[in-house]
Amino acid sequence: MNERVREILGWYASDNPGTRTNLARLLNHGRLGGTGRLVILPVDQGFEHGPARSFAPNPAGYDPRYHFELALGAGCNAYAAPLGFLEAGAAEFAGEIPLILKLNNSDSLSTAEPCPAVTGSVDDALRLGCVAIGFTIYPGSNLRNTMYEEIRALGEEAKRKGLAVVVWSYPRGSALSKEGETAIDVVSYAAQIACQLSAHVVKVKLPSAHIDQAAAKKAYEKERIPIATLAERVRHVVQSSFNGRRIVIFSGGEAKDTASILDEVRAIRDGGGFGSIIGRNSFQRPRKEAIEFLQTVMDIYAGKSK
Repeated sequence: MNERVREILGWYASDNPGTRTNLARLLNHGRLGGTGRLVILPVDQGFEHGPARSFAPNPAGYDPRYHFELALGAGCNAYAAPLGFLEAGAAEFAGEIPLILKLNNSDSLSTAEPCPAVTGSVDDALRLGCVAIGFTIYPGSNLRNTMYEEIRALGEEAKRKGLAVVVWSYPRGSALSKEGETAIDVVSYAAQIACQLSAHVVKVKLPSAHIDQAAAKKAYEKERIPIATLAERVRHVVQSSFNGRRIVIFSGGEAKDTASILDEVRAIRDGGGFGSIIGRNSFQRPRKEAIEFLQTVMDIYAGKSK
């Protein structure tokens, strides 16, 4: 094990050897193994957005096994998905790539206040050979406390049984405007909340320069917190995550052109972010193009490409 991975594991000294071993598996796998950087393939969009919106652009994606193959072919650190998708390929690809079971999910058929259903268990994750559980929280939702209590209990069980915890922390709900969901003060707050809920890995969206909360705006202006560039905003989110002592990765978001995504990846790298979790922007491409794209992202993080 190299010193960078050893250093990161040292941030989680309260965890048992099983959990730290699974964190090491996550950090040591794939093309970025041992660098302290991560690129993870997440495919929960079929549940969250529906099959046609998710997979029609590349019909191979309707087959759950395709995503295992894509993650392996590209050299990703891990593959994350809900229970059904993992069950459909976990046996065939057992031991080939670290898996993350997404334990809660929601659909797009309702416009109610966001609060995902718990759709899997820690024992499901163990049965499928996963290294971690994944869980979404929506800071800003009127039902956020339900989610906080659920992940506290599930995280405690996961750690007791030797698994790592990955939290998707997405500000959303009636208390927030659309612009507020990605505001720098709100995203950094969401990252802090995920850390306080004992996540090992925190996933957030890339923040804009907008400051949504009046009280926070005063603090940003008084302390002159630098947020003008995306790299500066990434650095602030990482700082807000226990001063960089928690692994923070950033989502790829909605489908966009390749040049824009690669510019974002450079900003994440330059701001000290730990990597990306890229779904639609990878699996909606034809396989060869998707692999080349993901490996270009990895090369940027590895310092092999500008």
